[in-house]
Amino acid sequence: MRPSTLRVPTAVLLAAAAIAAAGPRAAADVSDELMPRPSTQVAPPDLAAIWDDPGFRRSFIGGYGINPEVEPRVTPDDLALLELVRQLMPDELPAAERLLRESVRPDASAVLDLTLGGILFQQEKLDDALARYRDAVAKFPSFRRAYRSIGLICVRKNMLEDAIAAFNRMIELGGADAYSYGLLGFCHSSRQDYQPAEAAYRNALLLQPENVEWRLGLTRSVFKQGKYEDAASLLDVLITAFPDKADFWLLQAHTYLGLKEPMKAAVNLEALDGIGKSTVDSLFTLGDIYVAESLPDRAASAYARAVAKDPGQSPGRSIRAAEMLASRGGSAQAAELLQDVREQWGDTLPDGDKRRVLKLQARLAMAGGATDGAAVRILEEVIELDPLDGEALMLLGQHHQRGGRPDEAILFYERAARIDAFAANAKVRIAQVYVSQERFSDALPLLRDAQAVRPREDVARYLEQVERASKAKR
Repeated sequence: MRPSTLRVPTAVLLAAAAIAAAGPRAAADVSDELMPRPSTQVAPPDLAAIWDDPGFRRSFIGGYGINPEVEPRVTPDDLALLELVRQLMPDELPAAERLLRESVRPDASAVLDLTLGGILFQQEKLDDALARYRDAVAKFPSFRRAYRSIGLICVRKNMLEDAIAAFNRMIELGGADAYSYGLLGFCHSSRQDYQPAEAAYRNALLLQPENVEWRLGLTRSVFKQGKYEDAASLLDVLITAFPDKADFWLLQAHTYLGLKEPMKAAVNLEALDGIGKSTVDSLFTLGDIYVAESLPDRAASAYARAVAKDPGQSPGRSIRAAEMLASRGGSAQAAELLQDVREQWGDTLPDGDKRRVLKLQARLAMAGGATDGAAVRILEEVIELDPLDGEALMLLGQHHQRGGRPDEAILFYERAARIDAFAANAKVRIAQVYVSQERFSDALPLLRDAQAVRPREDVARYLEQVERASKAKR
């Protein structure tokens, strides 16, 4: 049916209003990691839906007739035989098959081979049917209905190259129809060749504008080419016709992200949650968008919904979300999310995730100006779990350095310097402590070692400053 104007669910309107209330913001350059996962993307057109379509069945059965302008001649005897076959169809296909098998000869009309192929096709004898259709085009090379049937069977058998060749030949002979164009688009799309797929689907949709499979195939083809505006427009029609179809909301959100319009994507994802069809992935994506748009409260809400959505999910993604919030100025919201993590997983957290939680707690405590040793106790717990956790050692060193305890800071930095991944940064930190004590000659070799391990412009400039200070002190 032709898509009608449907009432948009109240949840969708509420989601749009809530996001609009946040006020205008410049669209952030949202990275690919914010995109919905591939598993949420709309699937290619459904071949089963095409085979079962009544219009397709009528067009196939109607293909038993004869078009004398472009098709092989038939003798009066052949016509009489075809009339007998017609009387046996569709209720007595095996009898019709036996009659034709007895009558088809090398010098018989190609129409008989075509008709036998159709009867075999209807009985799902695809290999035999394909052989008969190939016999038909061998006898009559411009037999376009036979090429159409070859294309249909090759699609069913996933013989995509053969199907494309058959449909192309049919089109060259002037026999294109919506189904042939649509299945040609399907073949090209399955081969990830989206430009000819787009052209084929556009022709199919022109001939059958009400066919959802062709519109879906065209949407997928333009999306895969990065034509996000076209995809968004096509999805408007699909969403209007099918407002409860989660895949359409998700794919349009993905197109808005491709257009660098993350808040429009957020409207879609909120709407999806409003109709009760959000997923863990969609809610984490929504939270990531809000983080990028500097909306920590909304991000925390989306992440909390994602955590609650599936108690069996891995905690790693929730911890990553808390780390993102903390890095973008959402310390309070990060702390709330960590509380959700603790309530959800408790003592079942794997050691690696537990260390991440503890380190983030320590950073949040230090950022909040904690002076009661809370951060130190948390980090010491991390070190108990893993004495070679370089990040925890560095954080402890920074804590003591800021607290005016240089000896303790150097002790932790030296332990971190024995770990390759932290050696350069740890040596720079030790050098900074020495510089604060005007021990320039002790700082210089550490800075040179750090530069040898990992050259950095800021460290190079600092090294020059320390060298000048060392010379001035002599």
